[in-house]
Amino acid sequence: MTTQVTVARNSQTGAINHEDYSLYSSMSEEELIEMAIEQSLTEGPSEPTAAKTASREQAVPSEPYYSQNFYLYPWQRHAAQSGGQTQTTSSGSPSGVWMRYDGSLFRTPQPEVPDPVVSAIKEGDEKALDAMMKSGKNLAQPNKDGWLPLHEAAYYGQAGCLKLLHKSYPGTIDQRTLQEETPLYLATNKGHLECVLALLQAGAEPDIANKSRETPLYKACERKNVDAVRMLLQYNADANHRCNRGWTALHEAVGRNDMEIIDLLVKGGAKIESANCYGITSLFVAAESGHLEALRYLAKCGAEINTQASDKASALYEACKNGHEKIVEFLLSQGADANKTNKDGLLPIHMGSKKGYFEIVKMLLPVTSRTRIKRSGISPLHMAAECNRDDVLEELVEAGFDVNATLSFERARLYEDRRTTVLYFAVANNNVYATELLLEAGANPNIDLINPLLISIRHGCLKIMKLLLDYGANINAYIASHPTTFPATIMFSMKYLAVLKFLMDMGCDGNSCFDCLYGCGLHPAIETRRDRYNDSLEEKQPHPVQFCEIVSTPEMNRWAGPIIDVLLDYVGNVQLCSRLKEHIDSYEGWVNIKKKAELPRPLAHLCRIKVRTVMGKDRIPLIDTLPLPGRLIRYLQYDFTH
Repeated sequence: MTTQVTVARNSQTGAINHEDYSLYSSMSEEELIEMAIEQSLTEGPSEPTAAKTASREQAVPSEPYYSQNFYLYPWQRHAAQSGGQTQTTSSGSPSGVWMRYDGSLFRTPQPEVPDPVVSAIKEGDEKALDAMMKSGKNLAQPNKDGWLPLHEAAYYGQAGCLKLLHKSYPGTIDQRTLQEETPLYLATNKGHLECVLALLQAGAEPDIANKSRETPLYKACERKNVDAVRMLLQYNADANHRCNRGWTALHEAVGRNDMEIIDLLVKGGAKIESANCYGITSLFVAAESGHLEALRYLAKCGAEINTQASDKASALYEACKNGHEKIVEFLLSQGADANKTNKDGLLPIHMGSKKGYFEIVKMLLPVTSRTRIKRSGISPLHMAAECNRDDVLEELVEAGFDVNATLSFERARLYEDRRTTVLYFAVANNNVYATELLLEAGANPNIDLINPLLISIRHGCLKIMKLLLDYGANINAYIASHPTTFPATIMFSMKYLAVLKFLMDMGCDGNSCFDCLYGCGLHPAIETRRDRYNDSLEEKQPHPVQFCEIVSTPEMNRWAGPIIDVLLDYVGNVQLCSRLKEHIDSYEGWVNIKKKAELPRPLAHLCRIKVRTVMGKDRIPLIDTLPLPGRLIRYLQYDFTH
């Protein structure tokens, strides 16, 4: 039945209408379909108008198996009424065109018609294949991917079809696909041994590589196909061919830990010392992967135990990095040098300490040079403390490593805070156990540019603070790169009043907080900064910052009163500067603080301050141990509850 369909464009909406069925009557059905699809794709969906909706509803037939939301062309209605068979255009191709809710058209996916040649090969139908060739069909023409029927036969493992095709087209035996894959490569990759043998016997070249420069032998090793490897080597496949990464078949076999293939390759001429583009040999691969049997075999064949990659990492270093205890033990037994550094100057013991491999570190201790460690600019103690490897840290301390070893300048500058000591790492990690271990072993808490005590204050860890102070940490620590007129310990604890009181109880100097350069005079305007004490250490402050400047910053001014209140309990007769008075006057609730600061201070308070001063800050923490009445001890400790 010839059907005439017209498609008109609404000039205002750009939508496709179906009112006029006469303007395009001279066009074929196929031309109309293609035009409708092109317009739909170009214009995109649009909102249907009332007129369009009405016309669509009139065009939809009343049969129950049609959706009322779709407009159907006559040939589509005919297809549905005749049992759902797909109608075709004049060219013989199925139309499959439908309309969406928004009026746009779409084509339903059509089933692919299988290639009869490929179908015959997949089924192993040699007779059908032979009949095609006798009928004059040329089976030496590649498809769009460069595949010949011969490739298909190798891929599907149809040896009979493969032999038939090769007999008819012998010149195609080594022809490549667009990925440069030969029939032999495809057969090897899929593990079709009969096809592999047939191709080799027919004279296929065994060393033609694909785009990644992977040969059939390399692929056989990757697939752990021993028979294919043996077959290829019998036909003189190159055992030393490199892929685009410099990887050889032996590298791949060692990486797969296939001992039978490794043995075949070595006996077939594979070079043991062949290195890839990163300088990695097969022995290095075995050590890195933890394959002990392969490592023993290669070492027995004379492989270099101290082989190093391009980054100077040795096989021993990689084994330590990956925690392969048996590999490390074997390498050391074969004379592996534990004092070879990588490009960063790190030794195997550094990596073992960083990873926390206790047994490996124990094996390395007797054979590692302390001089080499010192030359590296970093101690294994640093690595263990940084990564919280407490058992390794304890072992290294017991082995006599210097707990006061410092990072070299080049390594310290990698950290923004310029940390240098092992103790700093432990405190920065808030690791109480490691901190106590190092302090008991003699770690000095006053070496770093930023005192570890300041870090513990920032963390708010009273236990670590107490440990550091018990072992001599400077309670009045300053930061040289950020000078202040009062201790940095007070500055770091301002937002934590309980910590501030604890530090003052332990003897921190609070008098310097009230030594203002301007006194009761006019103070200059405060310079607003994002956070002047979190800036880079290279940014030097031209003048030491005063206490009144710190508490006047927007972040701290709401804390000014309580901070001053705590400090006044630990100082004698001091004068509040005009700026501090201004802060206290700004809040009605701080009136009592101003009264507390009035001179002179109470005699009982001044006596307590005097006694504590005479005792000295080193003995203040020991007040509990003094042979004094309990009431006096509580008085000296500011215990206001008694």
